[in-house]
Amino acid sequence: MLLPPGVAQMKSLPNILTMSRIAVIPVLVVLIWIGTDKLRWFALGVYTFACITDYFDGYLARSLNHHSAMGRLFDPIADKLLVGACLLVLCSFDYIIGLSVLPALIILLREILVSGLREYLAEIRVGLPVSRLAKWKTGLQMFSLGFLIVGNAAPPEIPSVVIGEVCLWLAALLTLWTGYDYLRSGLLHASADDLDESNH
Repeated sequence: MLLPPGVAQMKSLPNILTMSRIAVIPVLVVLIWIGTDKLRWFALGVYTFACITDYFDGYLARSLNHHSAMGRLFDPIADKLLVGACLLVLCSFDYIIGLSVLPALIILLREILVSGLREYLAEIRVGLPVSRLAKWKTGLQMFSLGFLIVGNAAPPEIPSVVIGEVCLWLAALLTLWTGYDYLRSGLLHASADDLDESNH
């Protein structure tokens, strides 16, 4: 039996990994919400799985030549849902407190900004490629969230909260930098688009 194109694409391994990243988000949120020491470690395991799928879905898509519209659609959505859910639940249950809420807010706002830019640029058929610096930001962000999820459940000799907060601030600085680059690129394309319309 022939499957609709969208369903067939979802059955490719890279897309299965992407969708599994979305599927584990509610589990991760509940584990952090309950928040016992043991469940924090389980939450770290679930989060680590999600981060691994983020690497391997892209790697497999390239190596197996399984690029698809579904993958391009859901991969960035899965990333933003994972990061947004983690930051919100960590702030809600005081895993992230005080001034450390500020870098979390910066990261969330940047994700909204980039999503809006991508939506606009897609309308004028212009891509917004991911920069190398943005990849470093993503890696640092994932690293920091892992430590913050464990939090005080870590052994006393591992300052998990401190490591997580320091990395979160560093990720926020890279977020501001890359966010500015993306915004500048978007404004240049918008100005060029306005100029083209005024000339017609």
